[in-house]
Amino acid sequence: MPKLTERVNHTFGREVLGLLGLFALTLVAFGLASPQFLSAANFNSIAFQLPDLGLLTLAMLAPIMANGINLAIIAIANLSGLTLAWILNMNGGPDAGVVAFVVGVGAALAVGGASGAAMGATIAYFGAHPILASLAMMIFLKGLGEFLTRGGDISGFPDFLREFGHGAILGIPVPMLVLIAAAILWHVLLARTRHGFAVAMIGSNPRASEYSGVPVKRSITLLYALSGMMCALAGIVMLTRFNSVRVGHGDALLLVTVLACFLGGVDPFGGFGRVAPVFVSLIILQTLSSGLNLLGANQHLSTAVWGLFLVAVMVLRSGTPMLRGLFESVKK
Repeated sequence: MPKLTERVNHTFGREVLGLLGLFALTLVAFGLASPQFLSAANFNSIAFQLPDLGLLTLAMLAPIMANGINLAIIAIANLSGLTLAWILNMNGGPDAGVVAFVVGVGAALAVGGASGAAMGATIAYFGAHPILASLAMMIFLKGLGEFLTRGGDISGFPDFLREFGHGAILGIPVPMLVLIAAAILWHVLLARTRHGFAVAMIGSNPRASEYSGVPVKRSITLLYALSGMMCALAGIVMLTRFNSVRVGHGDALLLVTVLACFLGGVDPFGGFGRVAPVFVSLIILQTLSSGLNLLGANQHLSTAVWGLFLVAVMVLRSGTPMLRGLFESVKK
């Protein structure tokens, strides 16, 4: 058992087992409080709701690991969704075929990647602060989206898109399968490739990374480009789920993605982060929201509870070294 624990810690991060314990505690607490909580229908609902937040959180994870941030994740997702919607409408709208959808998905990913690359280049080559660069990109893309849509929704898509947004394979919702595949890809990218190693080094010390031969500017640009493409994937999933596109879709999720990253053990100052703990933290947050809804709590209470979670995580992280030092001093 100790060897298995050590292997899990080494592969997925030391936070995983603790978060799984917290998840189990959450299941027990809400299972006792509400008989409907442990039903298949409730878990199916959680699986359908999780992918939007999950994909956006993955897009936020990588920049934070590099001691940056991407405040434009929602705006990039929505503009990418608008790109797909425009191509579908240009090719018949409800009568558009699979080819138009594939072309639209490619264009949406290209828009997301280009938006992220422009933001990353501004940070890497012009020295702009990540907060300011991503905030400027968010305002620009949101304004552009409002201009193109006149503040309204775009709808009227082919029926086969409903299978992507609401269908299931072997009982697992298709959007959830997309999230799982994206999480695996992100884990491999950040933990098993030279680019992932470069991201961690840049987050720890960008100047030392440059002296070590790491292409810092190129890596940062690529990092934000990949983050933008993950945002685009989230925008595509949201389009298939809601069967419409609007500039304001998902606005409330921005800060929750940051919370999920920190709850999953990502260092807010960069240099460290794992996908698996963040994935588990996402499940915990969505489970909390679902459990509170079943208990009849207001939706805003879920947001308040998420905020308390973030405060508790910060207190525990800052207090653990202090308690360890106090214990060692008493032991001496």
